[in-house]
Amino acid sequence: MFGQQHVKKQLTAYAHGELSAAQSARVAAHLGACERCRSAFAEIAHGIRLLESLTPRVAPANLWDDIEAALAQEASPQAKQTERPARRAARENNVRRGGRRGGWSLGNLRPGRVIGWRPALAASLVLLFVLGAGGASWFHLRSTRASWEVARLQGAPSIDADRMGSTGRLAIGEWLETDANSRAQIKVADIGQVEVDPGTRIRLVETRLTEHRLELARGRMHATIFAPPRLFFVDTPSAVAADLGCAYTLEVDDAGHSVLHVTAGWVAFETKDRESVVPAGAACLTRPGVGPGTPFFEDASELFLDSLAKFDFAGGGVDALGAVIDEARPRDTLTLWHLLARVEGDERLRVYERLAALAPPPAGVTRDGIMRLDPAMLREWKAQMEATWLT
Repeated sequence: MFGQQHVKKQLTAYAHGELSAAQSARVAAHLGACERCRSAFAEIAHGIRLLESLTPRVAPANLWDDIEAALAQEASPQAKQTERPARRAARENNVRRGGRRGGWSLGNLRPGRVIGWRPALAASLVLLFVLGAGGASWFHLRSTRASWEVARLQGAPSIDADRMGSTGRLAIGEWLETDANSRAQIKVADIGQVEVDPGTRIRLVETRLTEHRLELARGRMHATIFAPPRLFFVDTPSAVAADLGCAYTLEVDDAGHSVLHVTAGWVAFETKDRESVVPAGAACLTRPGVGPGTPFFEDASELFLDSLAKFDFAGGGVDALGAVIDEARPRDTLTLWHLLARVEGDERLRVYERLAALAPPPAGVTRDGIMRLDPAMLREWKAQMEATWLT
């Protein structure tokens, strides 16, 4: 099973969308739990980014003729016999000293063998040709995947103001809009789908093997994604939802206020300066100019939720924070853990003491370390509490 064994052999096919939906889901689930395979996938993604940076070039028509001629001349017995003794001696001496010619480290080549400049040049030309061909292939691949399939579910959705039929294609930069009686479904490349509710305006920002991104200007969408962490993103007016392998609902009102509800997995709701990590069953609010608030479980008490909203967005201060601390249950350690980094001094100490009473920190995690926001200690404490958050 994918969840029990490493998936390195499937990563290339996974990155190129060549696996079935069920296989992709299993690989994505494994990547979420296996750092070793995530590291291998990151190397593949890095290679893809290198290819993206290449500009496709057409190889000269006589490229292969020149390579074959150079190789034939170097391999010719007559050429070897007529090689000047002084040049040969100099080159052999250079090899023994491990010296460099033209930027190539000859001392690292096969011992006792001198590689002529023509084969080296030929190899370089082949390499450049392969890279160029790879860049061209990538360019072609991306051009064929630079739009997503859209299916009409209800009413009359439109793409860039043009009413679509039963299906359509959403290209980079184009807006999909649904009126009060319309719904649509977007196929997110090969990694999942997004259902678009009535009254929604959503745009395709980017699609490539290392990043798929939408912009939700208003309305509501439901995402189901089977992908490694941080491959699918949704921009809103006040924060970015970064998928960590999940299913969620995201809604934006006319004022740009957003609310995220996670139904499976995890989502990071973030800006440049702040991040809220939201597990299944939890939610998070955002406001323009403020960014993401503190995540919370939706079954928390009404006083807890009201006080948290006042603390995050209405200047509730110490009083609101105190109500949140007093009302917190063991499961609400999700909220308290996030609050540690959002308060200072005596307020942080109050949050720490309540958090420690609800979920005693593991050995090695100290009050002094948490008070100075030691990253390793925060991560270790969070890891211990996650079982409580996900029940």
